[in-house]
Amino acid sequence: MCLTHVKDGYWNRYRVWKPLGLLALAALTPPEWNITVFDENVRIPDYGALPRPDLVGITAFTSQANRAYEVAADFRRRGVPVVMGGIHATMCPDEAAARVAAIVTGEAEPIWAQVLSDVQRGALQSRYAGAHADMAAIPPARHALLTGGYAFGSIQTTRGCPLNCSFCSVTAFNGYKYRQRPIADVIREFATIPEKHVLIVDDNLIGTNREHLARAKELFRAMLGAGLRKQWIAQVTINMADDEELLALAARAGCAGVFIGFESPTTAGLKEVGKKFNLVNGRDFAASVRRIQRHKILVAGSFIMGLDSDQPGIGPRIAAAAARYGVDILNTLFLTPLPGTRLWDELEPAGRVAADKFPEDWKYYTLTFPVARYRHFTGAGIAQEMELCDRTFYSLRNTLRRIGRSFWRWRKPLFALVTNLSYRHNLRRARLACRDFLAARRHQVGDDRHRRQLGSKRRNVPEAACVAASSSTADA
Repeated sequence: MCLTHVKDGYWNRYRVWKPLGLLALAALTPPEWNITVFDENVRIPDYGALPRPDLVGITAFTSQANRAYEVAADFRRRGVPVVMGGIHATMCPDEAAARVAAIVTGEAEPIWAQVLSDVQRGALQSRYAGAHADMAAIPPARHALLTGGYAFGSIQTTRGCPLNCSFCSVTAFNGYKYRQRPIADVIREFATIPEKHVLIVDDNLIGTNREHLARAKELFRAMLGAGLRKQWIAQVTINMADDEELLALAARAGCAGVFIGFESPTTAGLKEVGKKFNLVNGRDFAASVRRIQRHKILVAGSFIMGLDSDQPGIGPRIAAAAARYGVDILNTLFLTPLPGTRLWDELEPAGRVAADKFPEDWKYYTLTFPVARYRHFTGAGIAQEMELCDRTFYSLRNTLRRIGRSFWRWRKPLFALVTNLSYRHNLRRARLACRDFLAARRHQVGDDRHRRQLGSKRRNVPEAACVAASSSTADA
């Protein structure tokens, strides 16, 4: 399913990576099955022209759910059983189950063999409950099934997150426990990835305590010993900056950049989302970023806009904080209540989910549309804050300054160039899409208000007049 169309622009190929879940399940599929994997981020095939398959498996994020249902409906019309798994099917099981032959909730690896066996016996069940996989039982993903169109390969070394931020469904899906794959298995899989650049998709590669950090160091030493010669990027927490040995090993092992969730420039915002980890010991974020960058590692900073504690002016405030911290790339997202999060459980019952015509509106849950009702902002108001943030940080002058700084210090200058140009390229497209969304919302709200007014008028018609009208119609 598609999040970013590579064909829409050259720079988009640096914003997609291989769908690892499908490739991992392919590795667990017995050899008598012939497997073809399609990634609609890269190309959308003519499914009708393909040989009729015996089984179709689909995985989708929430924002991809509509497209997943379209593909499923097409194959079901042809009599092909469709199984859907992934985060959205897990968090919205009833919705998904109504549109496919079977769903798999949770991690699919422990249950996949049973699904295939049931298909072969003609006894496919409507629902399968996955479980937290034994990390030692996960085989290397079959990366060779997808070739071309990718700047990045992908790999996973851990699952689970103990932080449990309010806006994130990772803990609900993968659990609180930080689970690690055996390092030898990770190294073997790394060697099979054809791409030179790799995204490590772990939600937090290094973890949060001393034991986790020790494991990360062991992994980096093994990568060095294997001579992988890969450049990689990963998501980490800011505590990476506190360990010089960890930073040195990561850099030598090929770390080109890290993605860090700063979430909010305010203490109130960090407490609101549950990211108190960032507040430990009164951390100096700018100094932490500099320590990471001294090892020639780029830092991408992520912030969330639209918190209840945010006030007008938050857009420029985030841009200023990102500049003050010295991050190389800024990724600002709208606060989005995704199913399965504590945020959803808070906003949905309170009527604060604005884009709520499901499943149609799921397509807006990309974190780039203001889909909620924000305490201190209208939809147009928070969109303007986002535009001010992006225009400030990615102004031509500021972008050239950052790129120039990376070249001057020789801190992954090509990565800095590509990522900054990629973000700048997509800003105008994102602004236009957001404006279209808001216009559609205004139109929809107007239609809903008109229907309510008509209903109110009908309810106010005297009962005798209603009976007379009905009798007249029946006589005619």
